[in-house]
Amino acid sequence: MLERIEVRRSRIHGRGIFARRRLRKGQRIGRFEGDSTRVDGTYVLWLIGDDGSEVGIRGRNALRFLNHANWPNAEFQDDELYAVRNVQPGAEVFIDYGEAWREG
Repeated sequence: MLERIEVRRSRIHGRGIFARRRLRKGQRIGRFEGDSTRVDGTYVLWLIGDDGSEVGIRGRNALRFLNHANWPNAEFQDDELYAVRNVQPGAEVFIDYGEAWREG
């Protein structure tokens, strides 16, 4: 994964994820890795389990530094991150944190 992305200072907030090389639409960027949790907090990715329950993963790898954008260029499919459009080298990779985050 680190051959495709790197962590750098972001103009948006703190640190962010940046493309080291061109990421093509549909390309797998990496897997969000960490420990299971039931407690919300910084760097927690919430997924819907097979039984419909929410499952939290407290991020331990570089993907925990993904920042939010209203027009993201990447999205999670379960714990795997994919580019939803082409991302040029040096561009920050963004996801949409979701409706609950925008309202809160």
